Amino acid sequence: MKRSLKEIARHVQGRVIGDDVEITGIASLQSGGPGDLIFVEDERHLAAALQSRAAAVIGDEFAAAKPAAKPLLICAQPRLAFARAADFLSEASAEEPGVHPAAVVHPSARLGEGASLAERVVIGADAEIGQRTRIGAGCVIGAGAKIGNACRFYPNVTVYPGVKIGERVIVHAGAVLGSDGFGYVRDQKTGRYEKFPQVGRLEIGDDVEIGANSTVDRGALDVTRIERGTKIDNLVHVGHNVQIGEDVVIAAQTGLSGSAVVQNNVIIGGQVGIADHVRIEEGAILGAQSGIPTKKVIRGKGMVFWGTPARPIRDYLKELAILARLAKKE
Repeated sequence: MKRSLKEIARHVQGRVIGDDVEITGIASLQSGGPGDLIFVEDERHLAAALQSRAAAVIGDEFAAAKPAAKPLLICAQPRLAFARAADFLSEASAEEPGVHPAAVVHPSARLGEGASLAERVVIGADAEIGQRTRIGAGCVIGAGAKIGNACRFYPNVTVYPGVKIGERVIVHAGAVLGSDGFGYVRDQKTGRYEKFPQVGRLEIGDDVEIGANSTVDRGALDVTRIERGTKIDNLVHVGHNVQIGEDVVIAAQTGLSGSAVVQNNVIIGGQVGIADHVRIEEGAILGAQSGIPTKKVIRGKGMVFWGTPARPIRDYLKELAILARLAKKE
C-alpha cells in the first residue's frame, strides 16, 4: 500500500494543500501513525487530527481555511473520499496476477488479462474470469459461470454452474452463489416431499458486495437477480426467484423467501424475515427483526416499518405505549 497524496487526490477528485507526502495506509484519528491517511468531517476534530502522528488529513473546506502543519486533502465529502482512497491503496497492494500451481483450471475456461487465482482454486469448463479479477484460495467456480472484470472473491466462495456476475463485485469468504432453492412438491397420497426442479439462473449486477457465509439461490425455473450497487451483509439468505433492485442495503441474518421483490434503495435491518411473494417498494426502510407475511406489500419511500407484522413505526410505537399503560393498570 503506497501512493503519493497527489495521486490519491487525483483519484478522489480533491486538492492537496501542503507537501506531497507518501501514504502507506489508512487509520482512525486516534490510531493514525506515520504514513497513515486519516479524515475529519467536523471542524471540532480538526485540531486533534493536525496534532496526530498521521501523515495527512482529509477534510472539507473548513480545513482549508486555517493554517496547517500537516498536508491536507480537501474534498466535499471527506468520509467518501477516505473510502475511495482506501480502495485505491488496496489496489496498490494487490497480489501479482497469475495462476497458483495448486489451482485447477479446465482447459476450456477463459481467464482475462491480469486475473489472479490463488491456491486450490477450481475453475470449471467454459467458465469465464474477467480482467484483474482475484479469486481467493479454495474457491470453486462452476462450469459456464461468468465473472466480470475487477472482482474480488475471498477464500472458499462457491459459485454454482451458469451463474453470471458483473464487474467490481466483492464476495466474502464462505458465500455460496447459485445453489438450489428450497422448493418441493408434496405427494398428497403419501405425504412425502419431492424436489421441484431448480434449474433457473442467478444474475448479479455490477458493484454488488456479498458478505461472508451468505447464500443466494438460483431461480427455480426463471432467474434470481441482484442489481447494481446492492450491499448484502454476512449471513443473509436470498431465496429462489427473488428480485433485488439497485442500491439496496441488507443487514446480517436477514432471510428473503422465494419470489420476494425488493425495489431500489430499500434498507433492510438485521434479522428481518421476508416471506414469499412479498413486495417491498422503493425507498422503504425495514427495522431490525421485522417480519413481513406472505404477499404483503410494503409501500412508503423513506418510511420506517417495524414489528411483526411490519407496520409504520409510528403505529408500532403507539401500540407499545398502549400495552405499557395496560400493564401498569394491572
